[in-house]
Amino acid sequence: MLKQIKAKLAEFREKRKRKPGSTVHNDYDHYFCQLPDNIGTVSGFFLKLFFSGLKVVEEQTRDLNRLRKEGIVVYVTKYKSYFRFLFYYTRYMRDGLPFPQIGLDYNVILWQPVSRVIKIVTAHARYFIQNLSLPDPYHRGHIRKELLNGRSALLSLVEEKGFHRRFIKAKTDPIQYLIEMQESVDRPIFLIPLVMFFDKDPHRSVPNIIDFLFGSKENPGKLRRLFILFKNPGKVFAETSEPVNLKSFLDLEENQKRSIDHKALALRRALLSQINRHRQSITGPVLKSKEEMKENILTKERLQQFMEHHSKTRNIPLQKVQKEASDFLDEIAADYNVIFIKLASALLAWFLNAMFDGVTVNEDGLKRVKSMAQKGPVIFIPCHKSHIDYLILSHLLYNSNMPCPHIAAGKNLSFWPMGPLFRRGGAFFIRRTFKGAVLYSKVFSEYIHNLLSEGFNIEFFIEGGRSRTGKMILPKLGLLSILLNAYRNGACEDLIFSPIFIGYDRVLEESSYLYEIEGKEKQPENFRQVIKARKFLKKRYGRIYIQFHDPISFKDILRQYGTPIEDMPPKEFNILCRNLGHRIINSINAVSVVTPHALVAAAALNCGKKSFSFDHLLSHVETYMNYLLSQQVKLTDTLLMDEVNTIEHVLDSYVQRKFIDKASENPDALLTASLFKINENKRPNLEYYKNNCISFFVPAAITAIAILVKDAFQFSASDLHDDYKFLQYFFKYEFAYDVDKTPEYFVRKNLKAFIDDAVLMPHPKLPDTYNLTSSGFRKLLLFSRFLKPYFESYWIVLNFLMQHSQNSTKPKERLKKIEAIGNRMYKKKEIERMESLSVINYNNGIEFFAYNGVKGSDNSEKILFYADAIHRYLNCVG
Repeated sequence: MLKQIKAKLAEFREKRKRKPGSTVHNDYDHYFCQLPDNIGTVSGFFLKLFFSGLKVVEEQTRDLNRLRKEGIVVYVTKYKSYFRFLFYYTRYMRDGLPFPQIGLDYNVILWQPVSRVIKIVTAHARYFIQNLSLPDPYHRGHIRKELLNGRSALLSLVEEKGFHRRFIKAKTDPIQYLIEMQESVDRPIFLIPLVMFFDKDPHRSVPNIIDFLFGSKENPGKLRRLFILFKNPGKVFAETSEPVNLKSFLDLEENQKRSIDHKALALRRALLSQINRHRQSITGPVLKSKEEMKENILTKERLQQFMEHHSKTRNIPLQKVQKEASDFLDEIAADYNVIFIKLASALLAWFLNAMFDGVTVNEDGLKRVKSMAQKGPVIFIPCHKSHIDYLILSHLLYNSNMPCPHIAAGKNLSFWPMGPLFRRGGAFFIRRTFKGAVLYSKVFSEYIHNLLSEGFNIEFFIEGGRSRTGKMILPKLGLLSILLNAYRNGACEDLIFSPIFIGYDRVLEESSYLYEIEGKEKQPENFRQVIKARKFLKKRYGRIYIQFHDPISFKDILRQYGTPIEDMPPKEFNILCRNLGHRIINSINAVSVVTPHALVAAAALNCGKKSFSFDHLLSHVETYMNYLLSQQVKLTDTLLMDEVNTIEHVLDSYVQRKFIDKASENPDALLTASLFKINENKRPNLEYYKNNCISFFVPAAITAIAILVKDAFQFSASDLHDDYKFLQYFFKYEFAYDVDKTPEYFVRKNLKAFIDDAVLMPHPKLPDTYNLTSSGFRKLLLFSRFLKPYFESYWIVLNFLMQHSQNSTKPKERLKKIEAIGNRMYKKKEIERMESLSVINYNNGIEFFAYNGVKGSDNSEKILFYADAIHRYLNCVG
């Protein structure tokens, strides 16, 4: 009888265990791996206070609630850490985000409420009595049920005994568990890598004694972590990486045929790789000593073979060649120093506050660059207007949690004592020409290859040097070609190009640029110039503007080409390099900010009258602004918010600097009631600032000239195409054009802008035909005059070519004679604008005419053709 009763009870218990909604079944499912919805008032307050100094990049967490609605959220960290688990649990709960309650392979006892600890212990004891084992949240389906009910979990990829438990003891692998779960449910599981930084300094290749005793900066031990938190909690910050959709990952073709063990291994590697790339995008790669770097480069098989070949062909002892290569590397290499960068950043912050009114940065563009930095080394390519460009960019990146890039600097900047300091800030030095330096060229290429393979970001100026004219210089492709060759040789998986605009209301080197444009010799950089630079601290230079274009993936570009880069013949590779260079220049121009200083300079120079009033100037600025707004060009906030006062302030600045003089008899009259005239000797200064915005107006200027040269108030769009094509080609050495857009596209686009501003009216009956309005004629002149100095400069060059046969003068003498001709023509009023007397324009003109077969007076037929064209266009510009 007793045996029957016991059997009935056992059967009853078994039925209740099998029943899904059974209280007995559910009473066992309480685990230390799960934190409650509310940890308790005292514990919660303490944790919030303890973690209060830690920062979370809020922009990266905005999508977390959306992901929770769309699927299951599982956070992923590299190292198993109760500190990180409690931080994300506390902070995300506070911020109303999906917070991790379930720690996969975690056991949290201390921070559980006492009542919950008792419930867990009781449930486990009862389960043990009945089953002689402890309940497993994986096998009993508890974790699956909680995740499907909307709770979030935390998964850690690396722990001290994790590998042993998975492969030796055959315990449940959380990643494999999630894969099996994903294969049985429709809702996607989102794996969201989380990266915590206790320090953003790069790791050293050789750990020091503190790392051995107290843990690394990446994963500090308890004592080191507490020390950092109490000393400077603001240094600790957490970032969220791109989520991995597990459903999409499993649907990849390469994962379809894999076993579940291999899928789990591939997913673990992919997550670790993403976290490591994210970390490196902020700290930079591991820093090696200069000696270790030299040894890595000089012992590379590729360079060793080259040196042996160089030794044999030049009949030079190999040891001498190796010594020369080592010396070249010393001449080139940076000596990156984190402590120096921190000190320099603090000093530069003071410098910027002392001299400028602030820095305007498009943060969204910078965030896109930061995100792309996880895919490969970033090649920062800013325009180059001032020596402080690279200082400002490094300062910005360092304070935006990105590593300072290695910067390509001209060898002229390696002078003592600045050279060694620049090297510590990441500068490496490059000669202006590699001509005849075969070994130097190879060593330099191997240095670039090493930087990319290590994962360092690089910054260089594609213009080659600072722009003395204010506009972008056409690309110099030498270093770009070396970078692409390094990629072709397997230095990295991708190259991320980041075109950047850096602009100033007022540039520091203003007077020296004018000195060089006038044909005077550039002064070599030296320490005396650094001492003299103190005078700049007494002036204010307005604002600095930094704009990031969308980053360009070189891997994506190659997909469009079709031909793998390894198989490209030299000619096709050169075309690829040239097109990329022009694309980068156009990208920088596209994100340029138009400043009020540029617009006022343009309006004053292009007004066409000896004197002008404030209202007259303001109406010209408004014409330019209307056009820019129609082209969706970025203007400064001051122009958009308070146009009149901003223009008045800039005009006053130009008056104070004597670029513009008051023409009225009463010098104390209000600006708005005065007449003004340009100081003729300062026209080149204004031309510099006008050129800061000229790239946006070149299509409009060419279209305007194509209309004006017709000398008719009615025309069709097709009438303009030939002149547009000719002028675009004529100024090919002055301006970079979008190679993907046709002249017909630009004509159509500018005609629409002119119609919107009442410059033109479409003919009511004739298709594709337009009438020029009376006010429109004056506005077209305003646009066309942007190009007048260039026509006059080329006319001066053509006059020289008329008078001298080919090879009758040496290049240096030729330029001096052109300058003399230009000065004479200006005095005789054969040309009107002083800014046309530019040696930079002369050189571009010489290059254009030589390319088109005009090298001297012998080419009379072509000279007459271009002379007629220049006169025809100048006559209509006025």
